[in-house]
Amino acid sequence: MRSAGVVRAGVAMAACGVLLSTLAACGGDGGSGHENTSGGQSPAGDARGDEARAADLKRIPDVGDRYQKQIPANARQVVAVYGDGKDSADSTIALYTKTGDTWKKERAWSGHNGKKGWTTNHHENDNRSPVGVFTLSDAGGVLADPGAKLPYTQTASIQAPHYWAKSHWHDFDYVIAIDYNRVKGTAPNDPTRPQGQTKGGSIWLHMDHGSGTSACVSQSEADMEYLLKTLDPAQHPVVVMGDKADLKA
Repeated sequence: MRSAGVVRAGVAMAACGVLLSTLAACGGDGGSGHENTSGGQSPAGDARGDEARAADLKRIPDVGDRYQKQIPANARQVVAVYGDGKDSADSTIALYTKTGDTWKKERAWSGHNGKKGWTTNHHENDNRSPVGVFTLSDAGGVLADPGAKLPYTQTASIQAPHYWAKSHWHDFDYVIAIDYNRVKGTAPNDPTRPQGQTKGGSIWLHMDHGSGTSACVSQSEADMEYLLKTLDPAQHPVVVMGDKADLKA
């Protein structure tokens, strides 16, 4: 594992699925939650509703068999990213934790994904986020460790360049690496691409600038702090991410 001092500012850094040297910005120019509400019911209806809700929590909601089966058996924390649509940059993010064989939604919030939406065959520079299930192993950022449970690398080399729009300058103050085409146990901005450069890489959970990204998933600073302080390597956290239609497949 790398310490904060290992990654040098001069190292060529990749972010959000494209090389920073060629990236115009981690987004373009420039959600609602999944909580359900119900009306009044009879006592019998309440009982049936409670039973249905309990059954639903045996699985991550709105995730079909294809991706449900890809969640590792030892995973006790799942960050679910529900994209609004195949070509939408808007998404809803939720954290689920597992006790025994039951999942519980801890909280949900709005965020963004790739500015062109989602893809099941991600390539560098396509401006789409990859659909799938990925482990979460490493974190870091420009700012000091806020109390992260994941290994955290603080380094200035991860900072968004200031030739980007000012609204993007703090995107990488906090990041959590999504283990897509990367080496686990390294700093988030390690440029190694095991599947080759054309498959993209450095796809992260990071701070939001109010619009779509190049491939990452973004949320507010408060939500990033929450994830950093909550995701625990001992609980084998993963992210399940994609547009709603693909996730239900």
